Amino acid sequence: MKHSRSELAAALKSCRRAIIVLGIASALVNILYLTGALYMLEIYDRVLPSRSLATLVALSILAAGLYTFQGLLDLLRGRILARVSGWLGESLSVRVYDAITRLTLSSRTVHGLQPIRDLDQIRSFLSSPGPLALLDLPWIPFYVVICFMFHVWLGIAAVIGAFILVGLTLCTEILTHNPTKVALAFAMKRNVFAEATRRNAEVMQAMGMARPLGGVWQELNTQYFDAQQRAGDVGGGFGAAARAFRMALQSSVLGIGAYLVIYQQASAGIMIAAAIIVGRAMAPVDLAIANWRNFVASRQSWQRLNQLLASIPPDEEQLSLPKPSESFAVHGIGVAPPGDKRLIVEEIAFRLEKGNGLGIIGPSGCGKSSLARTLVGVWQPARGTIRLDGAALDQWSPHFLGRQIGYLPQDVELFSGKVAQNIARFEANANPDVVIAAAKAAGVHDLILGLPNGYETEIGESGASLSAGQKQRIALARALYGDPFLVVLDEPNSNLDAEGEEALTRAILGVRARGGIAIVIAHRPSALAGVDFLMVMVQGKMHMYGPRDSVLAKVALRPTAAASGATLKVVADPGGAAS
Repeated sequence: MKHSRSELAAALKSCRRAIIVLGIASALVNILYLTGALYMLEIYDRVLPSRSLATLVALSILAAGLYTFQGLLDLLRGRILARVSGWLGESLSVRVYDAITRLTLSSRTVHGLQPIRDLDQIRSFLSSPGPLALLDLPWIPFYVVICFMFHVWLGIAAVIGAFILVGLTLCTEILTHNPTKVALAFAMKRNVFAEATRRNAEVMQAMGMARPLGGVWQELNTQYFDAQQRAGDVGGGFGAAARAFRMALQSSVLGIGAYLVIYQQASAGIMIAAAIIVGRAMAPVDLAIANWRNFVASRQSWQRLNQLLASIPPDEEQLSLPKPSESFAVHGIGVAPPGDKRLIVEEIAFRLEKGNGLGIIGPSGCGKSSLARTLVGVWQPARGTIRLDGAALDQWSPHFLGRQIGYLPQDVELFSGKVAQNIARFEANANPDVVIAAAKAAGVHDLILGLPNGYETEIGESGASLSAGQKQRIALARALYGDPFLVVLDEPNSNLDAEGEEALTRAILGVRARGGIAIVIAHRPSALAGVDFLMVMVQGKMHMYGPRDSVLAKVALRPTAAASGATLKVVADPGGAAS
């Protein structure tokens, strides 16, 4: 928590000069708010009794100048808040984006893009009139003191009014906190459901799920609107009460002033000026209550961002290691899904040298994809270590390590953009020759040239304009981009035809030929043509490991045992010990 506070505080601290100027401007503005009251005081007590036109003109010119200066300072305050808001977003947006991308890889949960919405909520509040109202609230005692200077009874009336309005503000804070929090929770659920619906629109349409899911959406909407209405009713009720009381207070001060004028304890100018000053003193309370829901929502967003950034600290700079080029070793790792302590993969150990290729097979649900995620560093092993050239994965800079790894997940996801951008992993100023080399290594160069604009073709969101096979082959080119040392392919031929499978085999052999290491997870034996070692997994454990042809022969002889999960004999110990 301390770390996250320091991050958020650092973003604001970098604007401390602007905040100091904002404070000075607020002080000057609140002093200048007295212009109207003092102008009326002079008109009633000096101009009218003397009937001096010159005095009236001079006072009017002075008041016009002060009003102009006040307007410029108000404009300055708004501009400063907008700049602070913009700087806060600019300095934290990348950090929040990085935290979101890493949250799904940890044991923590997050409601979709809520952290980004939280940052936007804070920025929106900072650029609204709400902060100005909060800056003006501490000046209420200043105006009350001036009322006491006019007359003690006027000061007492102002004090009573201030206490009542501040009490209404506190009640607004207490009674809107929970309704606002509940409304936000329902908003999160609604956004998550809407995003899931958008992603599965084809399934909904094909299987007639639109109507029942529409009912779920309507229920979520009703819950959200009800909670939002409760929060709005509380805030609106106190806001209306505060406005009505402020008007009543002004009239009361005017009445007290009239009484004092009748008994010659105050002048008519004091009566009018006191009413104006009391109205001005209490105006920030109205504005604060009107913006209180946004304030509460922003405060909750701030707290969530504090927790988020504390739980996902930024990557620290690490000593740069040379590119891996020799070996990849797995030492007795166990794998548990994020947020779950139950091991779904355990006792996995093997070692591969440069130029090796490993195939991993096994029945569905035996943990092959979970193992793949762990091998590339997406998931952290619950036990054991994974080493590249003798260095554990956590000893490498994540950005640098990512460039040495090629990964094709089972569920292929491409990003909205051009084909070339996706292959180049959206690297800025990517070398076109390297992009084309990756496409050729994946055997997809000719396919890309056949697209409407070749490498410049826009593929749409998630590659919507491409077929499943085209997406898989372009994703293979992305995995091969930059000749990474370790290439892990999870079901790389699930959507490929015969031509695509031949290209896949050539790609795997190409990785091995240039001294890289290829690991292929597959159900179909055709994907294993390019590997020289094979691992059989059953129920999350390694039950067979050795040369590909030898293992395939044993699996072919004992298909029932492999399918049922019976123990298979280990023909070679990956750690170097005897079997």
